[in-house]
Amino acid sequence: MLVGLVVLWPGGAPPHERTGVGFDRQTQQATVTKVESVSCASVNASGGTPTGDTSTAEGSSAQQQAGGTCKRATIRVDTGSDKGRTFTEIVQPDQSRQLEQGEKVVVAYEPSAPKDLQYSVTDVNRRIPMTVLALIFAVAVVVVGRLRGVMALVALAISFMVLNFFVLPAILQGSNPLVVAVVGSSAIMLIALYLCHGLSARTSVAVLGTLISLLLIGVLGSLFIDWAALTGNTDDNTGLIHGLYPSIDMSGLLLAGIIIGSLGVLDDVTVTQTSAVWELHEANPAMGWRGLYRAGIRIGRDHIASVVNTLVLAYAGAALPLLLLFSIAQSSVGSVANSELVAEEIVRTLVGSIGLVASVPVTTALAALVVSADRPGPTEASGTAPEPVAAASAGAAPAAPAQARSGRGRRRKR
Repeated sequence: MLVGLVVLWPGGAPPHERTGVGFDRQTQQATVTKVESVSCASVNASGGTPTGDTSTAEGSSAQQQAGGTCKRATIRVDTGSDKGRTFTEIVQPDQSRQLEQGEKVVVAYEPSAPKDLQYSVTDVNRRIPMTVLALIFAVAVVVVGRLRGVMALVALAISFMVLNFFVLPAILQGSNPLVVAVVGSSAIMLIALYLCHGLSARTSVAVLGTLISLLLIGVLGSLFIDWAALTGNTDDNTGLIHGLYPSIDMSGLLLAGIIIGSLGVLDDVTVTQTSAVWELHEANPAMGWRGLYRAGIRIGRDHIASVVNTLVLAYAGAALPLLLLFSIAQSSVGSVANSELVAEEIVRTLVGSIGLVASVPVTTALAALVVSADRPGPTEASGTAPEPVAAASAGAAPAAPAQARSGRGRRRKR
């Protein structure tokens, strides 16, 4: 992992000329200073009916807007070289985003456009609610998790730093996305697990189980992405990335996303399984590795059922608008699954789920082998004390036999 970080460490994202499309635009912060109602016909916001046929969606919408009430919003630019400059924007009645006076917004800036058209509202400024929600999350984690919660937040911050300063710039510089994802995921995993759970054999077993599962996910993902001929270029954002940086392997980027996306759930499964095996050993120190494995795998089966369902529902929830479009079109299940947009999510879900399922027996077997090597001595196992020879020879009353331990076996120090 360290060698990979040194070799692949980027010097920063390569520069490019802004296209003015999508996220690749110059933006500034602004405030809506005034909103007034006007007739849509007076500002010609809707224009004429596109086809003259009101049976079409476009024609019906244009006809309704022609007689409706629009809003004329005055927006003041708050940042950048044009700070204090104002412009107006017409908001049609059927737009999903309706501007209100005093609202903070994000505006796009296009210097090559005519002066009165250089600025336009692109989104609402959500910094305050997002910051408040993040603070509530941090407080909840610290209150419940205490020191572990603090360490988890530190690990989360480091994970974002690895993504922002290594994974993303390295991919933009043309490095192999799969190699970058493996190295970056390994760094995130090692930092997060050891920081949150301590430097111990238990954590190391979880790390090893996660690495083996990530390797399996990488192999299966590469195989089925090639077999299913998935390009990874399925929407406007990926198309823009490919246009700006043609050297990026988009199918490799898809595979990198699968690996990084599976890492978080894998950590949960491997840590839980390792902890379960360790606790079983504490409860019965004399249990061999086969007994530990059988007991641990029974716990793992319940974990598999819940985690796989969680992963599938998470991906389905993210793709819900797309699935809704297919439902509106009354497409068959076969047609939906065959489309590249949905096929990507199916491959992502199933490959990740296979890795999760495999991580349970792999991690359980590793944990059972490691912890079973820590066996109690024959005296500890039987719960009896050694003969009180010295005390008897001195004429003292023999010591009472030691109480048999009921559960928590003392671990031998090596």
